[in-house]
Amino acid sequence: MTQWGVQSADFARGIGFFNGARFFEAHEAWEDVWRAAPAEQKRFWQGLVQLAVAFHHHSTGNRVGMRSVLERGIRNLDGYPNDFCGIKLLSLKRSVEQWREALDTLQPPPSLPRIESSDSASSA
Repeated sequence: MTQWGVQSADFARGIGFFNGARFFEAHEAWEDVWRAAPAEQKRFWQGLVQLAVAFHHHSTGNRVGMRSVLERGIRNLDGYPNDFCGIKLLSLKRSVEQWREALDTLQPPPSLPRIESSDSASSA
């Protein structure tokens, strides 16, 4: 098991890409994990892929696309434990919800979200 709670180099690479604001690459890495994931985890992985896509849209100036995909990503992460797959999911969700609020109120966006390892890397 890796520090992220899963045995997947693609997941870890995706986190590195995401945290480095390389959102297209994160999306590509996580799509492979999503496709291979067991049924009970698919929605979680889809949510991460959607967050990466949303922030890729942001990086290209596609505000409408970002808002739409961001909403779906947030929704798909709901219901999973706060340290699912060894990440601080609650912290990530709070960060992207701040983005959603900034988009909705036309405020300047906060800092880009980061994915952090939870203290207890629990297995999914």
